[in-house]
Amino acid sequence: MADVARAGLGEFLRSRRERLSPVALGLPDRRRRRTPGLRREEVAELAGIGVDWYVRLEQGRTVSPSTETIEALAGALRLDDAERAHLRELARNPARTAFTRESVPDATRRLIESLSQPAYVTGRRWDVLAWNRAAVSLFTDFGKLPEEDRNVLVFLLLGERGRRLFGPGWAAQAEHTVAQFHAAYDLWAPDPAFTALAGRLRAGCREFAGWWERHDVVHSGPGRKTLYRPEPSVYEYATFQANEDPALRLTLYAPVRRPRISGR
Repeated sequence: MADVARAGLGEFLRSRRERLSPVALGLPDRRRRRTPGLRREEVAELAGIGVDWYVRLEQGRTVSPSTETIEALAGALRLDDAERAHLRELARNPARTAFTRESVPDATRRLIESLSQPAYVTGRRWDVLAWNRAAVSLFTDFGKLPEEDRNVLVFLLLGERGRRLFGPGWAAQAEHTVAQFHAAYDLWAPDPAFTALAGRLRAGCREFAGWWERHDVVHSGPGRKTLYRPEPSVYEYATFQANEDPALRLTLYAPVRRPRISGR
């Protein structure tokens, strides 16, 4: 019987299996394939596990794969570092209580408000929980939005301001953010808070469905973004996890200063 807590694991395995090319892996392709990618028995053979065991995993059955099995599957499916970490997290995914929006400690909120650079705090569902004046100036005044709209994905995918802010780079940024959200979604679905947000994004953003079906997952990290206000400006950003609550992530932005060119 399928286990909803394991459904994300099965779906992720299937999506990675279907994206692989048998020819690229040097596998014989004697029979016509009705679906893209590898067959289940091919993945099982590459990982050195039983076919029935792999089928149970992909169907979301209540099984507990060992660390060795997960690592073997990661190798067989040619997972990158982010995907491998995601597979490990899915395999150990514990039973969760219903999702509730996180709260930000007062001391953390005051610290963020004191910063001169744009800063905001998000939770596991990418809800924006705290922000400062510089973030209002750069992004939007989240305090004037209904609570359900205080969300990075809602701002980026469903609002015109989000599209304008990222300009020509909007699609790449939105796709990357969807992949980050998918990593969290896999761990929480079928929680209504996550499924409702995914449904809202699908209904309101025509590009979302294609990105979502690819089931890409990436992790947060530092980088640069070009923002149009309306002239393009480059910002560096970094994300930090809160010690008091690992579900809270602080994101800081700083403009990249162009070096002065001295005259000769």
